[in-house]
Amino acid sequence: MDLAAHLHALTLSQAALPALQLTIEEQVAEGETVVTRCSAHGTQHGVLFGIPPTGKSVTATAIHIHHLAAGKIIEQWEQFDTLGMLRQLGVLPPIG
Repeated sequence: MDLAAHLHALTLSQAALPALQLTIEEQVAEGETVVTRCSAHGTQHGVLFGIPPTGKSVTATAIHIHHLAAGKIIEQWEQFDTLGMLRQLGVLPPIG
């Protein structure tokens, strides 16, 4: 994801979850690699992934791996708990 795509995704997330709170839970750096485990919490008041506003609060976790060169991010990998968030929004049934 390049910078423009990343900013677009953030803009859409903030429109859907206007009081979105991001928390860095843990961050580890080694050489030119930084790994961040984080959580995001908010209430859906706008369209999110094509889902109309539900008014439900959600908490989702993610892990980001950034590769750096000359002090700039040159590559990003993300693992995001989309399934958990969809369950919290009521789009998918809970487990069991």
